[in-house]
Amino acid sequence: MGSVVPRWHEAATVDALAVDYRRIVALVESGAGDGEGIPAKQLAAGLQLELVPAKIEGVRSRARRLAERGWLTALPSGRFTRRQPTGPAGPGAQKRAGRDGG
Repeated sequence: MGSVVPRWHEAATVDALAVDYRRIVALVESGAGDGEGIPAKQLAAGLQLELVPAKIEGVRSRARRLAERGWLTALPSGRFTRRQPTGPAGPGAQKRAGRDGG
């Protein structure tokens, strides 16, 4: 049975996530400073998993789920990076940020 990944919101912390998901977020946040993101294989290595297709795809699936829920950003290259701010920046933007249309 899989873990439920809640949608990210302004007051959310990684403590809302299961341990495996927290570790993925921590790896991405610590290594995505170059703007290119981290591929699933590198995430799997960072999690000290055996680098076989099944393990890598499991990590990719978790990272995609985190991206779908707003915790990370999935890049077109297939890499993952920090959550990107959504919505307009400016006065009152925080009030509108809770509505993501999804």
